[in-house]
Amino acid sequence: MRRALARRLEGAGREDGITLVELLVGAAMGVAVMGATASLMISAVKSQPQISEKSQAISTARWVMERMTREIRNGITVDPEKATPSEVSFTAYVRTAECGGSGTLAGSSKGIPCQVTYRCTTTKCSRIEAAPGVFTGTETTIFSGIDSADVFSYAPSEGPARFIEVTLRFPNPSGTGSLTISDGASLRNANLAY
Repeated sequence: MRRALARRLEGAGREDGITLVELLVGAAMGVAVMGATASLMISAVKSQPQISEKSQAISTARWVMERMTREIRNGITVDPEKATPSEVSFTAYVRTAECGGSGTLAGSSKGIPCQVTYRCTTTKCSRIEAAPGVFTGTETTIFSGIDSADVFSYAPSEGPARFIEVTLRFPNPSGTGSLTISDGASLRNANLAY
């Protein structure tokens, strides 16, 4: 019994734990890590609106690009007088009962030929759908916020255009340069005679 008590008393004399200096160094390191973490969180929260705005602009531009190229693929002929960097007009098959009308045809019905015209300025792109050979009608803005009217380019450069490239440029919300989305399509129905 005496031995157990002696062993117990020997352990009580040792000082286990940390010193004040070690405690202060550990606390300073913890404060530095917490400060860096807080700084990263504040930076992420501040940049979130710009990231969201950029994402929305890209998403909208992709949707517009998909719509334009889909209609170009359904195209028959490009009007050479309206084939400029800021405007394109072509006859295409659309899935409505009448040119410029609303609603879609049944899946078994054939599309009808209509004149589709896209006009772009330095701020927006609009679309007009009318009877073949007619270039006026109700203009619908399909995209706004672009910063260049040079949207369309054509191939071949001489003769009737068979390929149309569409390039949308819009301001970068973060302020550096501009964002560019580009795609193109060939007139799939150019050689078909309906």
